[in-house]
Amino acid sequence: MSRLIHLNGPPGIGKSTLARRYVADHPGVLNCDIDVLRTLIGGWANDFAAAGALIRPAALAMIEAYLANGHDVVLPQMLADPNELARFEACATKVGARFIERVLMDTPAASVARFHRRGDSEAPDPWHDQVRAIVAADGGDDALAHWHAALERLLPERPHAIVIASADGAVEETYRALVESLG
Repeated sequence: MSRLIHLNGPPGIGKSTLARRYVADHPGVLNCDIDVLRTLIGGWANDFAAAGALIRPAALAMIEAYLANGHDVVLPQMLADPNELARFEACATKVGARFIERVLMDTPAASVARFHRRGDSEAPDPWHDQVRAIVAADGGDDALAHWHAALERLLPERPHAIVIASADGAVEETYRALVESLG
């Protein structure tokens, strides 16, 4: 049975990093990174939310088709809105796939600090600078704290979601915990 493995968590917590690592270790698994797909929409940098709304139906169709063909999909995407989360879960169940939720969490303060540092490596990605500017315009640290709190409020409504501690700098440990949680 194919699986839609949703990696949820606040911005900058490591969802995309772990998704890339997971597909590298599991040939045939699709990494459906909506933030990457979003950049294919003209004007995405000017209206990040609108580009996300435009690309999500295409992402859902791609996920559904991939799952229907018996292959797993990893979805590294923060989804704090229960209705939006339900759309992705319904996409999996519609084709008989399992919907698996893993929520990567750190403390609120650490999550904010990690967001500001992401992309500051030997090979910086200008996408991160653009996203930092978008978040700053949307409320900056207050918005990041709000999203973290929204995820914490969501967890009691998602009894099958498993929280994975994602400590700063502990990529290997977090990845190992993710893989072990998936069985």
